Amino acid sequence: QLQLVESGGGLVQPGGSLRLSCTSYQRTLDYHCIGWFRQAPGKEREGVSYISKRGDSTEYADSVKGRFTISRDKAKNIVDLQMNNLKPEDTAVYYCAAGRYHDCLGTDLRKTADFDSWGQGTQVTVSS
Repeated sequence: QLQLVESGGGLVQPGGSLRLSCTSYQRTLDYHCIGWFRQAPGKEREGVSYISKRGDSTEYADSVKGRFTISRDKAKNIVDLQMNNLKPEDTAVYYCAAGRYHDCLGTDLRKTADFDSWGQGTQVTVSS
């Protein structure tokens, strides 16, 4: 099973930026649809974004459109989530996961069941 590792979380002021990274140390991410999710205290895990294996198809939750950008760096074997203009409501543990369907086809970002191989998460806190 693919083992994913997230990094890049931290504390940032409102309006600031962070860049999260998702990687695997034992396998290439090139053949996987990769998604980012987040879970705030007391709330259900929600989809943030996903990217197809070639990077030519992306999807974003309405709450992050225009502020977050997902991308791939195949040379580094990472999938990044660039987060700009962060808001306190973006505070959560962020997870990456692999899509269960080939190249994200038919994947619903609202369904955590469409993803597996979850990483351990990285904390993002937006606060002044």
